[in-house]
Order: sequence, then structure tokens, then C-alpha cells
Amino acid sequence: MGNINMEPFRISRRDFLQYLLATGLSSGLVHPKPVFSQAPSTPVTGDHARGTRMDDGRPSATALGAAFLRAAHQVLDQPRILEDPIALRILGSESESTLRSYPERYATRSLRAFIALRSRFAEDELARAVQRGVRQYVILGSGLDTFPYRNPYAASRLRVYEVDHPATQSWKRRQLQQAKIAIPESLAYAPVDFEKQTLGDGLGRAGFRKEESAFFSLLGVVIYLTKSAVVETLKFVASMPSGSEIVFDYCVPPSLLPEGLRSAHEMLANRTAKLGEPWITYLDPSSFLSELRQMGFGLVEDLGPEEANQRYFKDRSDGLQVNGASRLMKARVC
Repeated sequence: MGNINMEPFRISRRDFLQYLLATGLSSGLVHPKPVFSQAPSTPVTGDHARGTRMDDGRPSATALGAAFLRAAHQVLDQPRILEDPIALRILGSESESTLRSYPERYATRSLRAFIALRSRFAEDELARAVQRGVRQYVILGSGLDTFPYRNPYAASRLRVYEVDHPATQSWKRRQLQQAKIAIPESLAYAPVDFEKQTLGDGLGRAGFRKEESAFFSLLGVVIYLTKSAVVETLKFVASMPSGSEIVFDYCVPPSLLPEGLRSAHEMLANRTAKLGEPWITYLDPSSFLSELRQMGFGLVEDLGPEEANQRYFKDRSDGLQVNGASRLMKARVC
């Protein structure tokens, strides 16, 4: 696929999300000054090198990696906890054969389980929000998320907004076209060029109604941002009408992990850092729950590995489950 000319942009997905969420939530137009670079701070080699920067119009390596793990779950695990018939198609025609031929590439079962889990958890909570009458769903840093193309609530008039960098969205739409995946009427793209508009501007241009309640997901993003950007995003959701809610995943500080899990976590962190996308923010669930309530969220739930395994992976014959530093949290405005 040909490149998208994004000059003079030389920006990583992490930097894009950082500026988008840290400075793009105010009602007025802001012009943050991004840090442009000609190359990642850490050398990147191999097949993922082109995926780390968005000036070539492709998602980051980590976004692509998560998409492959969601697809791998469809191929390798039975029963599935996430039914996603589009996960393979959106990656291209050769993806399924690659997954079946080289399953060892995706053998990190706990990570694969968590990638599927976080989407399932978000979609379960979205279903409850729709039952309560919420009719807007905002996917922040949407990447290759496939929910909008299999939205079961279109008849209920659930409007879905995909928020991402214009180049990433252009690449994704070409993938959809090649895979003959139709863009539903219930979907609105909200490309945000943070040099020219805020997140509020981008959503407003896409038809988002801030005066009405909304459901937000922020998956695979928090770890790459500064805490201030995370807090600004959460405050934005907390300012929404009653019934609005956000689901996000995060990692606990490595110091809270047992030695074995800490070592595995550090290995994975080093791998992502070498791809130019270092992990920045860790959250302590006990103290952060209090912070969320201080922001104005009336209902907060934290889902750790033990609870997740009991709810989603109980009595499996293949032993698929989650462990490690990653957790899920939901916060609702009441």
C-alpha cells in the first residue's frame, strides 16, 4: 500500500495521543507545539520499524500488534471470549494463513487473553450503557478497533465516533475498502489534527453532542501517556451529563508485582520501548479510585486479574487466562 504524505509531520502515536488528550479537551482552540523528530529516540529495526511513526500513514507497531492479537484470539482460542469476525479481515487477506502457519508468534497467551478481554469488557459495559439510554460511543485512539463495523445497536441509534490521527484513519479506511467492509451509517470518523483543532472541535465536527450522555473507551493508551493527560481526559468525561462513562485499561507499578511477573513485565516494556513507544504512566488502583471519585465519578469499578479470570475465563479446558500488571477500570458519572 502506498504511503500517505504527511510532511512536515514526523510524529509517533504516543506523542499524538499525548497532545490530543492533554491539550485537546478545552472548549477553545489551542495550538500546542508538538515535538517533531526525524527518527525514534530508540533505533527501530525489523518488520515493525515502519509502523512506529504515522508520517507514513500507518498505525503504530503496538496498535498493529494488538490488532493481530485480537485476530489470533479468533483463530487459536476456543471458546472465544470476544466474537470478532472482522478482526482478521481488517488486517488483510493473508493474515489468517499467517496466524495459522506461525501460531508461535502469538503464543504469549496471557497478553493475547488480555487484549481480547479489554475489548470484551468495554463492549459488555457499553451494552449496559445502551440499556440505560446512552446513544453515543466515543473510541479514543481507535486504531484498528472493529466494533463500529459490527455494531449490534445501530437499530437503537447508537452513534459511534472513532477518534484518531487523520493518517491512521486514512490507512484504516483503505484497509476496509480492500476487505470490502462497509462503513455503516451509525459511524462518524473524527480525525483530529492537534495542530489545528482540539478533541472537542474534532468531535463537534463529527456531530458529537456534549449536552447528551456518552460512553467512552480508552484501550491500550493510558500506559503511553503522562498522568496529566490521563487526568485531563477523565475530567472531560466527568464533565459530561449523568450516565456518561469511560472504560480504560492500565498497568500497576512494577513494584507491586511478584518477582516472576515483574521480570516478564519488564521484558515486554523493553520491547515496546525499542519500538519507540515507551511505557510512561502506572497507576496504583487503591489511590486512583479515590482520585476518580474526587473528579466527580459516582460509580467506579476496578477489575484485576483474579476477578477477570473468574468472570471471563472460568472452567476453560485450555487454561487461557490473564495475569500480570494490566487491569481494567470503569468510571461513571452519576
